[in-house]
Amino acid sequence: MTSRSVGIEHHPDIQELRERYEVAGQRPMAQGVDGLIGLAGLFLAVSPWVVGFSGRTNLAVNDLIIGIAVALLAVGFASAYGRTHGMAWVAPVIGLWAIASPWAVSGPAPTASVIWSNVVTGALIVLFGCGAMAVGMLRR
Repeated sequence: MTSRSVGIEHHPDIQELRERYEVAGQRPMAQGVDGLIGLAGLFLAVSPWVVGFSGRTNLAVNDLIIGIAVALLAVGFASAYGRTHGMAWVAPVIGLWAIASPWAVSGPAPTASVIWSNVVTGALIVLFGCGAMAVGMLRR
């Protein structure tokens, strides 16, 4: 007896599920969450220059990269939620990394402004990321 592995793309309900997620992703609340995720990501990317991470090049590069990653995730959620909803869990994980990164990334001891910037922005990304994950579970 031969067992054949069939991918999810051949599931009979996949089109219906994608359409459901697309409709959910077009709701004003979902678009607002996506926009807030994008704004938080962009702030994280520019925060080294706004807050002043002088002498903390490693943390500045880290925030730039993960901020751009969060902003790109938000663009994906806003434009094709039906195809990207499975990656929504990544935003809260990146937010947790943003919270921990002032202590985890090597360099000089973080200042209060660096800590506040990363912790608040990371917490917002976690919150909005959880909101993006919940969008697909909303009922009409």
